[in-house]
Amino acid sequence: MASSPEELTEHLIRLIDIRLLDPLEILVDGHDAIDPLRAVIRERARSWATTIVSGDDRAAAGVVMRAISTLYPGDGPFDPPIDWWRSPFGQAVARRVGHPSAESVSYAVAGAMLGITRQGVHDLVSRDKLARHPEGGVRSASVRDRLLKEGTRRA
Repeated sequence: MASSPEELTEHLIRLIDIRLLDPLEILVDGHDAIDPLRAVIRERARSWATTIVSGDDRAAAGVVMRAISTLYPGDGPFDPPIDWWRSPFGQAVARRVGHPSAESVSYAVAGAMLGITRQGVHDLVSRDKLARHPEGGVRSASVRDRLLKEGTRRA
């Protein structure tokens, strides 16, 4: 199910607080300079959420990629745990870009992205409702397309 811009905003604020601002506050020993950053993040998060949920595809993908690379830095490809896909940000990413760093995803990841079981993904693949990847799993773009199709049917 798609998150509202408000749910996504609050989720982004929490993520940024936990992953960036809280550690920075610890590093600077509770310096007052962090409080104005929290206000800026709250305001910017609204704009980011609106762009991700309803902006044009290019702008949404840009915000998603900047957020992922900032919040989840690493030397390897982005590979979040399955539960991440069920979060408001994970659901928004699935709808707007699919998996940002993988052409194919496992049935378990596809299920989390779609909000269904692995068996449900298997059934959709068997009925040609999701595209199998030649090297295994499901095409990430196929999962995204299914989410977008479901979203237009519910609207």
